[in-house]
Amino acid sequence: MSEPPDKKKDNLLLRAAALSGIAIEMGVIIYGAAQAGMWLDERYQTEKRLFTAACTILGVAISLWVVLSQLKRLNSK
Repeated sequence: MSEPPDKKKDNLLLRAAALSGIAIEMGVIIYGAAQAGMWLDERYQTEKRLFTAACTILGVAISLWVVLSQLKRLNSK
């Protein structure tokens, strides 16, 4: 059985809203990780900004994991 048109439209709007928030979440996670790395570099006075690079890469990895888990959850509904 197929869903009624109103139900499909509501489902599509919910998915669109969820997907639009993903970009904001990714940005916040990566920005926060980069800021933490800069703070660590300042605190430990490193010259090559190793903490900034490492934390930024970690932030990208975490944000990708969050996005993939959200997409998996959206597809299972």
